[in-house]
Amino acid sequence: QVQLMESGGGSVQAGGSLRLSCLAKSDAISSIYMGWFRQAPGKEREGLASIFTGGSRTYYADSVKGRFTISQDRANNTLYLQMDNLKPEDTAMYYCAALFGVPGSRTLQALSSAHEEEGERKFWGQGTQVTVSS
Repeated sequence: QVQLMESGGGSVQAGGSLRLSCLAKSDAISSIYMGWFRQAPGKEREGLASIFTGGSRTYYADSVKGRFTISQDRANNTLYLQMDNLKPEDTAMYYCAALFGVPGSRTLQALSSAHEEEGERKFWGQGTQVTVSS
């Protein structure tokens, strides 16, 4: 079982920045992919970024590439999402997730769905709200 707790959300104006944090309460995340996804009311879940906890390999969705940066503090089991140049369309609930049994090339797809393929396990937190005003 993995417990994830997001923080750092808030309200900002367009062009502003926020840094989301995700504390993972588990010792089983040393060599998996973790990532962030978001979901806005009436919209589908969108996988944003992922990172390999045993290295530095990252993946980004085109919608956030160049604006968002995923990083980690392995010593403190914390995942981050630095969000710059925020736009009103970034308004959503943001979640971090731990992906077990998911290869790197599939992580964005895996983050975009609650469904678990055979051999996969996914965990995510309660989310943190991000609101961007124009």
